[in-house]
Amino acid sequence: MTRSLRTGAIAVAALAASFALTACGSDDAKEDSGADAPASATPGAGGGEGSGESGGGSVDAAALEGTWVGLTDGRHVTVSIAARKVALVADKSVCQGDVKDMGGEPMLALKCTDGGTERTMGAIDSVDGSKLVVSWDGGAKDTLAKAEAGKLPSGMPSLPDLGDLPEVPAP
Repeated sequence: MTRSLRTGAIAVAALAASFALTACGSDDAKEDSGADAPASATPGAGGGEGSGESGGGSVDAAALEGTWVGLTDGRHVTVSIAARKVALVADKSVCQGDVKDMGGEPMLALKCTDGGTERTMGAIDSVDGSKLVVSWDGGAKDTLAKAEAGKLPSGMPSLPDLGDLPEVPAP
């Protein structure tokens, strides 16, 4: 019982931290990266969704900024990226790390607090203003939607009713 409470508390704290990271960014940064978008989209002109934004092309690390949420295999995944720092909450794992340049392409390099290795090195398959697709070396592939800044995403699980917890005696 204590373990599930601790896991829930860690997940909530990590999620709160990821939203705090997102809230630290200003809308001006989004406008600045949007101003660069036409120039970066020009080489991929004539393409459909994700043109110039695929893992085989040039993904700009600034396009990764924000909080991204989704379900992978029925489990919630949240990734928050700000100033090249990454926080991830997936299932019972809480991971943090950096956006690294690997051969000219940004990759997500993370360490998980539980020692998990499923999501430690992630390649960006595609990113646009509303969707991020990451393939992890551990085999998982996450398709995530961008969360609105300053708002909690919908459809996230809530903590279980904690009314039946035993009281901890005071020291």
